[in-house]
Amino acid sequence: MYYRWEEEALYLNCNVQPKSNEDRIVGPVGEYLKIRISAAPTGGKANTQLIRFLAKLFHTNQAAITLVRGQTGRHKRLRIKKPLSVPAGLEIPKDTFS
Repeated sequence: MYYRWEEEALYLNCNVQPKSNEDRIVGPVGEYLKIRISAAPTGGKANTQLIRFLAKLFHTNQAAITLVRGQTGRHKRLRIKKPLSVPAGLEIPKDTFS
């Protein structure tokens, strides 16, 4: 499973593909959520773009998203604190969103 809820925080296991043509969620692939990011992986640019992209999709601010693991690799774990919504097409059930 590529996601886990811990109280009000959503943890996502992601497989990030940098230097793509666009920023988009491909979908679940095994234990990871595959995400394509347009930024290059140099100097933390892909991580910054990933956080910006996810903040927009989950309707939260960038400060609410933490890169827990995988700063230099493609496999990453992110924590999204109190997301206001879940993007269409992702089945991440949660009883309520505040």
